[in-house]
Amino acid sequence: MSIRPARMEDAAALAAIYAPAVLQGTASFEIEAPSPAEMAQRLMRVKSHGWPWLVHVTMGKIDGFAYATQFRDRAAYRYCGETSVYVAPDAQRTGIGQALLLAVSSAARTAGFRELVAVIGDSANQASIGLHAACGFRQAGVLSGIGEKFGRRLDIVMMQRSLP
Repeated sequence: MSIRPARMEDAAALAAIYAPAVLQGTASFEIEAPSPAEMAQRLMRVKSHGWPWLVHVTMGKIDGFAYATQFRDRAAYRYCGETSVYVAPDAQRTGIGQALLLAVSSAARTAGFRELVAVIGDSANQASIGLHAACGFRQAGVLSGIGEKFGRRLDIVMMQRSLP
């Protein structure tokens, strides 16, 4: 098992990992799964800013990814990053998410971020809330009913971590 920076040729694997979260889950508030080409564009944007996008590889197969972007586009947010972590369904609850979140947090600090925010889709997503808490994030608030997916109104849980 290893964690390495994502490469453009990883786009299809990234799209495949992300698709179930979009199509079947509420962790992502996207409705349509992005294509590999769209994932490549997203990856290129993140890397062009010098922000980290990492992949977890087990026996040659990418089974998870994490990245950090600036929380908002305005200059005052330049030291605040937002993290995203996704693990393939068959690799969840194996420690990959925690390894990725810790690694991307460290890389985010190197990239210049001082604070990290996680915007967790669905307040019932206890796995993601627990993962972030285990990695030093604390709950900063809940925005109730601001998303809708699968005919349900959904909350988001905001979590935050200061980087040493």
